[in-house]
Amino acid sequence: MADAYGDARRIGEQIRQARVLQRRSQKNVAEALGYHQSKVSRLESGRGTDDIRVLRAVARELNIPSDQLGLAPTQNASANDPEAEDMHRRTFLAASAVALANPVGSVTSRTNLVQALLPGPGPGGTGAPHDTAVLYQRVGAALRLFHTCNYTQLEGTLPGLIADLKLAASDATDRDTVSGLLATAYQTTTSLLLKRHDQGNAWLAVGRAMAEAERSGDPVVLASSVRVQAHVLVREKHTTEALTLVRHTADQLTGSYDRRSPKYLAAVGLLLLRGVTAASSRGDRAATKDFLAEAKEVSRYVTLDRPDAWATFSPTNVALHELSALVAFGDAGLALHAARPLMRRHIPVPERRAALWVEAARAYSQQGRLADGYQALRIAETCAAQDIRRPDVRHLVADMAARDRRRTLPELHHFSRQLGVPA
Repeated sequence: MADAYGDARRIGEQIRQARVLQRRSQKNVAEALGYHQSKVSRLESGRGTDDIRVLRAVARELNIPSDQLGLAPTQNASANDPEAEDMHRRTFLAASAVALANPVGSVTSRTNLVQALLPGPGPGGTGAPHDTAVLYQRVGAALRLFHTCNYTQLEGTLPGLIADLKLAASDATDRDTVSGLLATAYQTTTSLLLKRHDQGNAWLAVGRAMAEAERSGDPVVLASSVRVQAHVLVREKHTTEALTLVRHTADQLTGSYDRRSPKYLAAVGLLLLRGVTAASSRGDRAATKDFLAEAKEVSRYVTLDRPDAWATFSPTNVALHELSALVAFGDAGLALHAARPLMRRHIPVPERRAALWVEAARAYSQQGRLADGYQALRIAETCAAQDIRRPDVRHLVADMAARDRRRTLPELHHFSRQLGVPA
């Protein structure tokens, strides 16, 4: 069911992008088709994409190739056999969901990564030593690639690392420790797939992470796995379930902070910050305030704010999540007020620095300050170039460019074309 929902979202996004590129409103497209605007809105949000006739009509109106929406080409489709066409669409979706969401150049490495998550033989190992200390260093190196937003290299590194960890787990005397390392590798894979908007395979990766976390028996590893599972739930709009999961797990781990290790505290703190994201996505201000207060309390006892740290938790990270929550609530003025001191602060983790400027750009965009939003995005690009090319940010740029109807910001439109989302 999660895969089907993800496929519908991808189809909806294809429709939205095509409409924005043509600088047309939902109402304009709906009127041209003889529909109400709500029908186009439902399609773009991933609802109603099972109506093949509507999909085909929208594809014709917006000049979207049929295969991009999982439809058989018009000349090969039988108008009298909708079941055959539906089967073709579903087959297409199952076979090419990854390709719809990702650049062509990453297909091979993505395929290897997905194969590493599947049961049975996956990609071969690297032949590197299976010594636990060496594996620990390699997992740490993978985390650093994520924190520094080197997603392309990380995508190529993870399949071999996972294969080596699986082999090590099969005959290790310290199986619990290796399971913890394997869970961390799966957590990192989940986070990477979410960056790529590949929610379907993220579900698979987080399932592996939870299983290995339970085998490890380590509460820190379990808390980290729960955190990424909650992230997947939020992405799929299951915010109530995410909040319940975070709250239940955090209640078992919070307290006695002065006697906990930094790694333990960082895992708990990051879990609470995931609660902030889930609550703000749901529009729950009270729960957001509670999770932030708890995270601030944890941050009094620990600061892990380095790209080479196993967890990047600190008062700065708490402040960044507070900023993100304000943007989610549409409180642009308060968000920018919260962002200003952070803009003057040294943030050593590139992924977090980029997040600051992207959230600032969203706030500027909410206020209609497109020039300021563009400048914030270019600063974010200097922090983490690959992070700016993830779908969320590309959509933001496309929307900002589409709103500049008089083209008073040619540099914004040039930037949009650079990202492959011209308006």
